[in-house]
Amino acid sequence: MQFVEEIVVDEFLPTFRSLLAGELRERGLTQSEVAAVLGISQSAVSKYAHGDVTVNDRIADDERVTALVDELGEGLASGDMAPVQALIETEVLIRELESGSDLLAQLHEEAVPELADHGTSFRIHDPKSELRTSERVLSSLRRGLRLLENASGFATLIPAVGSNLVACTPDAEDVDDVAGVPGRIFDVKGRTTVPTSPEFGVSEHVATVLLSARRHGADASAAINVAYDSDVLEELADQGHVTAEFDESGDVDESVGAAIDEQPDATVLYQTGGMGIEPLIYVLGPDAESVADSIRALL
Repeated sequence: MQFVEEIVVDEFLPTFRSLLAGELRERGLTQSEVAAVLGISQSAVSKYAHGDVTVNDRIADDERVTALVDELGEGLASGDMAPVQALIETEVLIRELESGSDLLAQLHEEAVPELADHGTSFRIHDPKSELRTSERVLSSLRRGLRLLENASGFATLIPAVGSNLVACTPDAEDVDDVAGVPGRIFDVKGRTTVPTSPEFGVSEHVATVLLSARRHGADASAAINVAYDSDVLEELADQGHVTAEFDESGDVDESVGAAIDEQPDATVLYQTGGMGIEPLIYVLGPDAESVADSIRALL
């Protein structure tokens, strides 16, 4: 299995960096200056300079690539262009080359010929295709989970029922459009444990809260549940979150809807528990990484 992003990493970036490093050296920059501008090591620049990096000729010969290399070389060498602007320009080109049947899309389909079996309706290189959208959601969720796994102290926030970090597609309608961790995230002897990779359709509870919030106007695409604590709730408010209480003993959609109606900007929903119901806090955000960052800021 090979994703188009791997073509970018394995084929485009070495070629592009090699061309740009050579362009900057021709414009008088030293190896250390080139390394600083490109954010890479001097040894990497030396490899590019000595031809120790494999260059993809089809990428190197593409007129758009050579034109951008020339533009960035001139701007970076003169100081008229900041490295971040060069990064943005390069990202724009990569997205263009990935789309439709363009160069990186072609290279990907050649590397994975089985894609042709899906026919013309299979638009993997369409940025809006369901496959690409789902993969972006899962990728964001994996990054968020890594942040939580590496966050010292997160295990103390995991409730008895377990936590789940979930994220949904832009047009999510039901739990099948929401990805989460099968089996939830648990505290095992003080250590945050993510039992397996995230999948779609595996979260019932947290996904329902997220979908209910979205249905009632919340601008959120990800959520997590943590153990309720008044100090945690206060700290989230200090971070700038708007909090709203709801009653989980009744219909969740109606209760969340009432809370959102009362606090339309709410990014934290909470319920203080009841008979057989554990008190919980739900943190909402635009993506899984943002939600994970909000949690890490508590630790």
